Amino acid sequence: MNALFRKISAYAIGISLLSAIISCTGDPMQSGLDPFAPSVFKEGTTAMPLNPPNKDTLVPFYVSQHTIFKFAVDTKSILIGADGVTRYIVVMTNPNGDQQAQYEGIRCDSFQWRLYGTFENGSWRENPLSTWRTIQSNVPNRYQAALAQGAFCDFTSQEKSINKVLQSLNPRDFTGGTKPSNSFGQIN
Repeated sequence: MNALFRKISAYAIGISLLSAIISCTGDPMQSGLDPFAPSVFKEGTTAMPLNPPNKDTLVPFYVSQHTIFKFAVDTKSILIGADGVTRYIVVMTNPNGDQQAQYEGIRCDSFQWRLYGTFENGSWRENPLSTWRTIQSNVPNRYQAALAQGAFCDFTSQEKSINKVLQSLNPRDFTGGTKPSNSFGQIN
């Protein structure tokens, strides 16, 4: 019986000692360094572009068979931000040939977009009501979804290589729509 009592005592002392050592490591919630806590999005500073869209670097991309607009992105304006936001200038052309240029950003982790400003009367005008909005995939003018799915995002993470983004925007490689063509279904 004495030997059994010694073994049980040794196990109890070992467990107590192990518990004491584990409790000394600290609580990650108290230290504020919980490695499993979700990260909080903190957007970096966004400056409006200095120049209008460059016609020489506009690349058209396919959006939907249901849209009547043409869409193009200025490849020289694409900025892959360290904050997880890819910023770009998009140019939309209506059937009459009128164009509108916008400076926007896409977050791949939350599948959201934001309008920073528009190009009006020869200069960029900041959007004071700019907020993050969910990207709509099921609307005719789903160009943010096309850019996110076809070039800017790798599923839910931001594509970090500008070369991969540019390669993905190539009309022959673009997968943001249902087929690799422009808004009128023509492959350029």
